[in-house]
Amino acid sequence: MIRRARGVVRASTLLRSLALVVVVGLVLLFLSNTFSAYRDLQLAEAAYYFCVLAGLTVLAGSSGQVSLGHGAFMAVGAYTVAKLANAGWALAPELAAAVVATLIIGIPMGVACSRLRGPYLAGATLAFAVGLPAVADKFPAFLGGENGLSINPPTPPASLGTTFPLERWEAWIACIGALIVLFVLYNLTHSGVGRALRAVRDDEIAASLAGLRIGRWQTLAFAVSAAAAGLGGGLLVVVTQLATPGAFPLQLSLTLLAGVVIGGLGSLWGAAWGAALLVLLPNWTNDVANSISLSTNVSHNLPIAVYGAVLIVAMLMWPSGIQGGVRALVGAVRPALAGRGGSAGRSSTERGGNAGDVPAGDREAGDRVPEAGTKTPSGS
Repeated sequence: MIRRARGVVRASTLLRSLALVVVVGLVLLFLSNTFSAYRDLQLAEAAYYFCVLAGLTVLAGSSGQVSLGHGAFMAVGAYTVAKLANAGWALAPELAAAVVATLIIGIPMGVACSRLRGPYLAGATLAFAVGLPAVADKFPAFLGGENGLSINPPTPPASLGTTFPLERWEAWIACIGALIVLFVLYNLTHSGVGRALRAVRDDEIAASLAGLRIGRWQTLAFAVSAAAAGLGGGLLVVVTQLATPGAFPLQLSLTLLAGVVIGGLGSLWGAAWGAALLVLLPNWTNDVANSISLSTNVSHNLPIAVYGAVLIVAMLMWPSGIQGGVRALVGAVRPALAGRGGSAGRSSTERGGNAGDVPAGDREAGDRVPEAGTKTPSGS
């Protein structure tokens, strides 16, 4: 386990991740070119939410730590970009600085949280989510107070033409950031680091006996997740041109966690489903509230109630989230398409395999399938 946990990313994994990024990038390019200005803004919103949810799914899904404070990490990245933009920095260094600033805060937070478990961990991150955005009110001259900080919108390159829509350019910027996060976290979760995190998640005692430093791996997961949230917060400011304390309430942190659980905890595709849900569900609930003439207070709180209802229904139908339901559906349809009479449609037990065998597509190349009766942490 130690040798595999320290292994580097395989060349085949790098090629798969590059192919995935290229395909997803082409799809996003096609969508942005066909969308209206409003839909481009929704695409940009989904992209920066994906950055946050992808980091959160690595934290909660791979290392088993729960965070209710990722809205605060978004605030760190957002205010970093806003301050540097007003100081005259270019866009790429601003976003890189947002990642670094959030990483600097995420490391000590990860060290502290690695010593906490259960409700104590949730409470510590919850206090962080409540307290950090309020710092802007304590330093109004530096952080703008309740009004926050505003920046100028990013200017599309002259090579795209003078009539190129600003909303499409913002969507492109946000999607590029999401693709970078997808590439980095895909390779991270499919490397020895990902297997070590899953080993720590499944059985801390066994992982410790195997030589893994529990606190260090949990701190690493927290720091990576915080950096992804910082990038998402920076992209939010690029799209909205405003960083205010009201943009990062406690409700944001709760909906982020709900989104990643409903989408599929531990899956980057689940983070994509969750990001789409965070963008589309509030619009749907607002339309419903307006159609039945609900009061302003009720319509404001309706999305929270709907998130709770969707979470309950999703957990009852698909305990592993929307992505788990998609996997189950594909698994049910695949044998019918391949033909039940052929060898491709037969189950592992029909081919003489054990019921506990791991499908080849669900494990890394070179991972040993455990023998019957042997207990090993899944993912190790």
